[in-house]
Amino acid sequence: MAKRIYLCLAHMSGQEMKYIQEAFDTNWVVPLGPNVNAFEEDLKQFVSPDHEVVALSAGTAAVHLALIGCGVQPGDEVIVQSFTFCASSHPVTYLGATPVFVDSEKDSWNMDPDLLEEAIKDRMAKTGKKPKAIIPVALYGMPYQCDKIMAISRKYDIPVIEDAAEGLGSRWNGQVLGSFGKYGVLSFNGNKMITTSGGGALVCENPQDKQTIMWYATQARDSYPYYQHTAIGYNYRMSNVCAGIGRGQMTVLDEHIHHHQHIAKMYEEGFKNMPGISFHKNPDEKCDSNYWLNTITLDPDLKIKGQELAYKQVIQGAVGGAAGVTHVVDSPITDCQPNDNVEALRMYLDKKDIESRPLWKPMHKQPVYQNNPAYVNGVSEALFKVGMCLPSGPCVTDEEVQYIIDSVKEAILS
Repeated sequence: MAKRIYLCLAHMSGQEMKYIQEAFDTNWVVPLGPNVNAFEEDLKQFVSPDHEVVALSAGTAAVHLALIGCGVQPGDEVIVQSFTFCASSHPVTYLGATPVFVDSEKDSWNMDPDLLEEAIKDRMAKTGKKPKAIIPVALYGMPYQCDKIMAISRKYDIPVIEDAAEGLGSRWNGQVLGSFGKYGVLSFNGNKMITTSGGGALVCENPQDKQTIMWYATQARDSYPYYQHTAIGYNYRMSNVCAGIGRGQMTVLDEHIHHHQHIAKMYEEGFKNMPGISFHKNPDEKCDSNYWLNTITLDPDLKIKGQELAYKQVIQGAVGGAAGVTHVVDSPITDCQPNDNVEALRMYLDKKDIESRPLWKPMHKQPVYQNNPAYVNGVSEALFKVGMCLPSGPCVTDEEVQYIIDSVKEAILS
């Protein structure tokens, strides 16, 4: 191919500059303004007209504020899906609370409801109090078992914070994710279904919750003619400029979702008869994934060209779309890593100018959380060893998908 194929790049609709220019023309370039209000209303209408939405600086900020909204304090415990990105769990630690990790069920790869209930019972027995919140995650856009998780939430009166950062537009039984729990987390990072360059949003059940979240997001200022604070607040509001990008992106959200789903069908068909490769798809009719990232698993016995070179050198920098600075390590291996054939396929595709990456490493296997309570069944660790993500964004063409499928086939040793 003539250009490198990335996992998921932002694609501008052409409308973004209109709203950005309006922000400059009216001098509204601060974390409030007409674009923010309009973007929040657009999101509200898309997710659920019965809810409210607060636009924020990041999905991570949304998780943080949702935890505050649930009353999480130092010494509390919060149940978090282990198979996820660290932004689902790190904000729990910001508040001095403890993430309690729960493993996945094998069909959706998301939080196992049976294990969730077991964890709740055990934490109550051991600590004498209930966890303060439950955070299921729409991994790669795949819906979690909303019916069962929400039933457990009601049974034990523990609020749910839906981490739908990867699941904008995904549906469970026809209902958009983010509208089931007390709060719903959305992300508009540069690699998500739509982007505001960076940013996120929090879906709230009612206007009162929205007002509380907005207060905390704007430094928790009291209503005096001077600055007085009776609580610790945060600088988490989205700027009017970024919200302008979001407004433009909302005009192509449905188009982006349909494109990701179209690519998923191409991958599914392309890998259908390829020995040793399995495509992860909706497990049943209730699941309607946006297929933010399309994923495959490799049979452990599958042999890949160059497999003997896997994990022989320390990686320089980040792999698979991770932005920013990484911590230099002195060994190419850890005690929990993908199989050699997964790493070999990643390296092979990289040489073909195709960006890919392993699945998220489970949080209960992260060194920073090695002492945290975890309720595991082996599912996420097993998937992490055999799975990888393939390019899925709105910029990926049908021709490029076929090139990726052919490259995977080419990499397999017969």
